[in-house]
Amino acid sequence: MNTPSVPRIAIIEDNDDFREEILVYLQHRGFPAWGVASAEAFWKRLHFHPVDIVLVDLGLPQEDGFSVVEHLRKLSGYGLVIITARGGKQERLRCLDLGADLFLVKPINFVQLSDTLTQLGQRLLTNANGGHMSTNNSRKTGSWYLEPAKSQLVTPDETSIRLTPKEFDLLNILIESSNQIFDRWLLHDLLFEHAEDPDIHRIDVVLSRLRQKSRQQGISLPLRSIFGKGITFIIE
Repeated sequence: MNTPSVPRIAIIEDNDDFREEILVYLQHRGFPAWGVASAEAFWKRLHFHPVDIVLVDLGLPQEDGFSVVEHLRKLSGYGLVIITARGGKQERLRCLDLGADLFLVKPINFVQLSDTLTQLGQRLLTNANGGHMSTNNSRKTGSWYLEPAKSQLVTPDETSIRLTPKEFDLLNILIESSNQIFDRWLLHDLLFEHAEDPDIHRIDVVLSRLRQKSRQQGISLPLRSIFGKGITFIIE
């Protein structure tokens, strides 16, 4: 899929007022977006109006949201975000198992939703361009970069830090989109999509280990926690 820098959004939501609120807000924030009230209407419109990310309500008439997510994941390339009033553990696990990228429970914070869609769109663009950081296969003097063959982070002065798989995956996301703030739940769903008990504390554990490793080697790691927003890797 040819993902643009600003992801195209479709919303499948049978509550007309709520759907219109999301559309107005996302369009105001610059997202090309359209919405429909049913899966049937979505499939008909998708053919003529391609999108990159689909927001799906679970409680749809006729074909439900679970079925939509399952079919879209088989097509591959789509970002899938669940928006639902069903906040139960079973619904969340089923959606993640089917391949959803994110599970959001109503009421939705629209500002957070917009930031999350931007982050997910960047992730899709990275995957469309080869799946990993452009720095993976070349050394960049004066920059932070990852060496996948050795599973390590290399600092601007060429010092290296050995990484566990989860540490590597987390930094791969953050460095690829450096200076962007990533919501903890989005990071959790990207790194622990099959976790039986979702818990964003897992992200804090990985971050803590990374900071401890860097301190032990006298390295100032430019990882920042932005209160109320998320995590970012700062590159000047």
